[in-house]
Amino acid sequence: MIRRYAKSSILLVFSLFSVIVFSQCEDITLESLMNPGIYQVATLTQEDGLRDGPAYFGATVYYPVNASPPYASIAIAPGFNSFQESVEAWGPFYASHGIVTIIIDTNSIFDLPEARALGLLDALETLRQENTRTSSPLLGAIDNTKFAVSGWSMGGGGAQRAAVLDNTIKGIVVMCPWLPNATLNHVSPVVIFSGENDVVAPPVIHANINYDSTPESTNKLLFEIENGNHSIANTPDGANGVIGSIALSWFKLYVEENDCYCTLLVDNLLVNPSAASNVQSSFECEVLDTQENNSQTLLYPNPTRGIVNISLQQDALYHVYSVTGQLLHSGELKGSLKQIDLSSLSGNMFYVRINNETFKIAKTR
Repeated sequence: MIRRYAKSSILLVFSLFSVIVFSQCEDITLESLMNPGIYQVATLTQEDGLRDGPAYFGATVYYPVNASPPYASIAIAPGFNSFQESVEAWGPFYASHGIVTIIIDTNSIFDLPEARALGLLDALETLRQENTRTSSPLLGAIDNTKFAVSGWSMGGGGAQRAAVLDNTIKGIVVMCPWLPNATLNHVSPVVIFSGENDVVAPPVIHANINYDSTPESTNKLLFEIENGNHSIANTPDGANGVIGSIALSWFKLYVEENDCYCTLLVDNLLVNPSAASNVQSSFECEVLDTQENNSQTLLYPNPTRGIVNISLQQDALYHVYSVTGQLLHSGELKGSLKQIDLSSLSGNMFYVRINNETFKIAKTR
């Protein structure tokens, strides 16, 4: 069964399951988004036999060495008058989370966004060829159906234009884009990071316009960092790691198609974020919801300010989980008045497990 629920401007699809969801999502928590991730990282360059494409000028591939293929991939372009080094922190970050990453230099440091778009598409072709190059450590290890693009400044503008040119791109991560008068009729889910105090590419004439120019039918998110400058998103550690956490969750959700990351976004990372001065969103994803419509157990009120009453005849054990699957509290329901007190727990959404049923409970102040 599918239910549609509107939360701010976010469109959610709640999929109904009869079994507890934490078994499949228990390892996916805010802590699992840390920098670095759990995988070791190695690199490839032209000296290792990597192709040097005609639409860019040299590249470095970062890849996981102890993860399980096939891997999703992302290509990243730097900005105007900049080189790989300006965004290189993203390479080991993504790779440590199981994502093959290629970061390019442009044929000219003065290349405009359209040329950077072509460079990104050429970089994806290089990864396709690594998939078939006999001596490559990535031989047969790349999923050619799961490519994303990213970039900073004019590279961010190029990433958005690349998705217009190639509608097979599964996702876009944009960092403080420079792209005026944008035409962005594409279907690739896009997250746009911007800096409130960016004087090089002011959000009001770049990031915000880029967001508005992206079709409403396309999954999209705009995240402006309070007091951020033009380079605030050049590393995943920007805004105390919030940028990396959101970017990785977006990639995992839409490129790798792992719905467990939807909850991290809509119930954690995008709920009153202290790092943001402006958040706009219009996206659809699946949040796992497990309460059965025909359940004989009733929990009320929902939402609650703390106390939840349980309509249940027999005694039972209960467990309270966070939205990321962490066990927060447990106990026994006994007697005629059965209640669970959530008032001491931080957060505004919980899962309560009773008698092999799981209920989603919202808490308000």
